[in-house]
Amino acid sequence: MSLSVRPQRRVLVTKINRSQSFAGVNSSADRPFRNLSPFTPTVSRKTGSRVSRMFSMSHKSPPPKVPQPNRLDEVYEALKKGLTAYLEVHQLELEKLSTQIRESKRNSRLGFLYDLDKQVKSIERFLRRLEFHASKIDELYEAYCIQRRLRDGAHNMVKAYSTGSPGSREARESLAEASKGYKEYTENMCLLENDLESQLGEFHVRMKGLAGFARLCAGDQYEIFMKYGRQRWKLRGRIEVNSKQVWDSEEMVFLPLITEFLSIKVTELKSLANHVVVGNVSCETKDLFAALPQVVAVDINDLGTLKLSLEVTWNPFDKDDQPSAASTVNKAPTVNKRFSTYNQSPPDTPSLREQAFYVSVRQAGLLRRGGRW
Repeated sequence: MSLSVRPQRRVLVTKINRSQSFAGVNSSADRPFRNLSPFTPTVSRKTGSRVSRMFSMSHKSPPPKVPQPNRLDEVYEALKKGLTAYLEVHQLELEKLSTQIRESKRNSRLGFLYDLDKQVKSIERFLRRLEFHASKIDELYEAYCIQRRLRDGAHNMVKAYSTGSPGSREARESLAEASKGYKEYTENMCLLENDLESQLGEFHVRMKGLAGFARLCAGDQYEIFMKYGRQRWKLRGRIEVNSKQVWDSEEMVFLPLITEFLSIKVTELKSLANHVVVGNVSCETKDLFAALPQVVAVDINDLGTLKLSLEVTWNPFDKDDQPSAASTVNKAPTVNKRFSTYNQSPPDTPSLREQAFYVSVRQAGLLRRGGRW
């Protein structure tokens, strides 16, 4: 996978302390954009670590004050490609299960066919839900485009009235009305941009490890700090013997943002007060909207001798809107109360105590009416 980047100039300060390690960028003012290229590291991860799924602070940002229509167009195109790929993947899985049911209908057990039928219905529900989600995003984008055209028209009117002679009272009133409309359309664009950002789903980022070829040695300790808008993730790791790596955290969930980039800072911990910044880069995230999990590598330094390997899985629905799309193909999704139209379950069977209560009520009613039980 290759992502578009925008390189920037910066000053490099290189200091060699030993043959096994190195010091990279020491300036954090200018952060270059890095490519996320496919890479499979040979390092291993700690097996017993917990999965980090909590944000250190509020991840939801307020609506922006200035809209970014060009950036939103890019994110919308990437989002539509990702949703189309999701639909294609689950449609292929649905056809595969349907073919398997037809082929094994005569020579299979009833329980096996029942499980296959449950999977088929689960995927069908998810496909309908995914289509509804895509249509909702299209409606938000169309409303955004309408407000953008109205805002451009109001801007042209303000410009025309400002350049002309403001002598008459009608001209001044028209200028004030156009300025008011421009401000209103700008606020509407910011609100729609925030609503569209809340429909981008989740990025499940899993730490795979550092790959430095001859740069990593046993005993080296590193700290990785990721910043994505108001979301933070800090983890520390140690290089052990046989190129194994132990990290205190494995996984993090980031909510995608429209105007922000993923900032990654890698620091080598040498002593108590001697920390060396190896690299500080900013990565584009709009190409991470994909149906299947992606293993990407981030070049931490300019030469690319040290890479950070991450596994990114995109879920088109956030944690408040379960089930997870990544697990839909393999297992049936959880029931969602919001979409009860597609997830109707049979009524619960009354217990023995409830049945006895119903019988007693019925007997009492018959006796009151003079009937015979």
